[in-house]
Amino acid sequence: MDVMVAVYGTLKRGCSNCYLLDQAEFLGVDTLNAITLYDLGPYPAAREEPSQGIDVEVFAVNADQLERLDQLEGYFENEPEKGLYTRKLLSTRYGTAWVYLYNPAVEGFRKISSGSW
Repeated sequence: MDVMVAVYGTLKRGCSNCYLLDQAEFLGVDTLNAITLYDLGPYPAAREEPSQGIDVEVFAVNADQLERLDQLEGYFENEPEKGLYTRKLLSTRYGTAWVYLYNPAVEGFRKISSGSW
C-alpha cells in the first residue's frame, strides 16, 4: 500500500538525495503553512511552526521506499523522539502526507519562513 510523503530539502527533484525517490510517483508541488524551515547548511530542518508557506514536493511511496527515507532521516519508528527526525502526517492538496520534522534544537540557525531552502 502506498503512502504519501511531502519533501522540502535534499529529497526534492534535482537535489542530492532525490535518487531515493526515483521509483516513487511524483504527485506535484504544494505549499505548507504548518512548517518552517531552518537552514542547517548541508540540509534544511523542518519544525511544526506556522509559516508564510514552504514549498514541498509530494510523492506516493511504497513501504520499502518509506523505510529507505526513514533510514536517511534517522527516524526510529519505535522511539521517534530519539531520532534525528520524527515524522508527522500533515495535509497537502493531494491528501495527507508524512513530513519529516527535525528533533534537535534549531536555535542559532537561519529561519526560512517562506519559499524554499
